Amino acid sequence: MVEERVFRTTLEEARERIARGEDRTDWARVKALTNEEVEASVDYEEEGYPVPGTERMIYNPEAKKQITLRLDPDIIEFFKAGGPGYQTRMNAVLRHYVVAHAK
Repeated sequence: MVEERVFRTTLEEARERIARGEDRTDWARVKALTNEEVEASVDYEEEGYPVPGTERMIYNPEAKKQITLRLDPDIIEFFKAGGPGYQTRMNAVLRHYVVAHAK
């Protein structure tokens, strides 16, 4: 069962473990993954959403709210060109803006 191999750690703990040579990640396999495979492997609802340009993940247990939003066609096409999960990526960009401008 996958859950038996999953554990939580801080970034500092992970860096210390790597420095001690205790990292068991198969980096060759990870580096061989395509962007689509990486995107498909992440359960954002469970694991949180990345904040671009940081080492932070945002976990929001609240359900998303559906809204109607008018966007320029080129913006929509840009995100859709990245494949499935484009709405999640749009949300991550907006979250990054919110975090960057929070007081």
